[in-house]
Amino acid sequence: MTRIREVRLKRQKLFCAFLTLGYPSISAVKGMILEFEKLGVDILELGFPYSDPLADGPTIQFSSEAALRRKVTLEDAFRTVEMLRRMGLRMPVIFFSYLNPIYHYGMKAFVKRAKRAGFDGLIIPDLLPGSEPVLEAACRESGLCRTFLAAPTTPKARAVQLARKSKGFVYFVSTRGVTGARKAVPADIRASIRAMNRACPTPVLIGFGVSSPEQAKIFAAMSQGVIVGSAIIDRIRKAGGRTASAVRFVDEMVRAVKEKQ
Repeated sequence: MTRIREVRLKRQKLFCAFLTLGYPSISAVKGMILEFEKLGVDILELGFPYSDPLADGPTIQFSSEAALRRKVTLEDAFRTVEMLRRMGLRMPVIFFSYLNPIYHYGMKAFVKRAKRAGFDGLIIPDLLPGSEPVLEAACRESGLCRTFLAAPTTPKARAVQLARKSKGFVYFVSTRGVTGARKAVPADIRASIRAMNRACPTPVLIGFGVSSPEQAKIFAAMSQGVIVGSAIIDRIRKAGGRTASAVRFVDEMVRAVKEKQ
């Protein structure tokens, strides 16, 4: 992804923001994505709402349930990104969802449509590398990047394999359990990140539980950047669906991550 290469050449850290498509509304999500790019967000992870998530904590589950009540569809995701690209969006956009919606759409058809819409990558938490060769072949052919997740509990050999197969970046899960804002930084994470950095030329970004500028700065110092989702969604929820506080929060987080370490 061009943006990732540009940021790394400048020796800066990467910031990835997560939003749920359709929460608080599709139009609000479009507006936030454009604002995020202006603030310096490097990657946008667009979550497609799903009723039976594997890794989503209560905050993102809440946003997904709200979006599902609005009957958000895959075509809404494709049209949203197509419109943003026409409006000049350059930031990489990663599609985050589970296997079921993609399987029902059709593996090859989904990859082809997502790439044509302007998506750059794909994260499917419940699909391991090598378990779906049709999808993997379609991604290779189209140039759609697959990003995989690793965690402190992932055996070293497995983590190296995941890192080598990941394109764009590696998603390092900082906590045991599901997504959600947390106050403490796990004590064993530094050693895990060091091992990943030594084994993997692909940038490692830390996600799950990054909830404050102070935490973001700490995590950015030990990796190539951070991913923030639940803390952004939480600010939208507390504001009753208004987005201004979430935009201000992202501005603070970007500044913390981009500060020279």
